[in-house]
Amino acid sequence: MDTNAYVAFLVVGVLLVAIDGQFIYHSGKRYLHNARGNPEVGASMTRLVTVLFHLVVLGALALISTIDFPGGSSLPSVVGRIGVMLLVLALAHAITLGVLARMREEQVVEEMQTRGPGMDPRVQAPVDQQLNEPVVSPVPGQDGRSPQVSPSFEQDGPYSSGGNLV
Repeated sequence: MDTNAYVAFLVVGVLLVAIDGQFIYHSGKRYLHNARGNPEVGASMTRLVTVLFHLVVLGALALISTIDFPGGSSLPSVVGRIGVMLLVLALAHAITLGVLARMREEQVVEEMQTRGPGMDPRVQAPVDQQLNEPVVSPVPGQDGRSPQVSPSFEQDGPYSSGGNLV
């Protein structure tokens, strides 16, 4: 591969990595935005992940540029290298999205654990509100989530007919 083709491959590769890295950074920053009002935490974590992404993919780009590709002319060789570079970039992008998703999941779990019972019930999530509602309607005069069963007919309870059936 001649020098012009080599430089063209490196320029295209660096541009692809930079563009994808910016997509990851800006989307990841919004994705990891801390719900407790501190957006710097999400931006910092996303910045660290994005820097790692850039370093790994640029290192892969440098390694791919040294591999000999068949093709004789420089154009098929550059196209082959760009194809391999796109595959590596896609793999790195998928791994980075997995890391960001894992971080977001940890944020959500931590947020749910730090939310105490003294929180305002109007702020609770719909699922949490359903958990606080009774399973069945309690017997009149009975409070709580686990109502007791009312007395049976045989014991002259509130639902008995009052007469003896023969």
